[in-house]
Amino acid sequence: QVQLVESGGGLVQAGGSLRLSCAASGRTFSTYAMGWFRQAPGKEREFVAAINWSGSITYYADSVKGRFTISRDNAKNTVYLQMNSLEAEDTAVYYCASRSWVAVTTDNEYDYWGQGTQVTVSS
Repeated sequence: QVQLVESGGGLVQAGGSLRLSCAASGRTFSTYAMGWFRQAPGKEREFVAAINWSGSITYYADSVKGRFTISRDNAKNTVYLQMNSLEAEDTAVYYCASRSWVAVTTDNEYDYWGQGTQVTVSS
């Protein structure tokens, strides 16, 4: 029922910035909590950031606090991840995911997932 499509990934040098977007289908985006997760080769998928239905509550992994910002525009059915001061360790496939209302940090609590977008940071 919910389709999520990520975009905005690419190749950047360390210290650079990217903004990822996740566009959602459906009529009830304003009721979704949204999360960003990432997975690097040989590693498990890990939490990056999450935002509740209204944008009033956000969570960040310790590794990205102060560098990444999650935001949403409910009028556009879109959630964003602004990534600044990128490091080689940020290289991964980034996924957005959705669930109802409340933001959480565990991937098994999310119901729908996008296809992912590659972010590569050169050192």
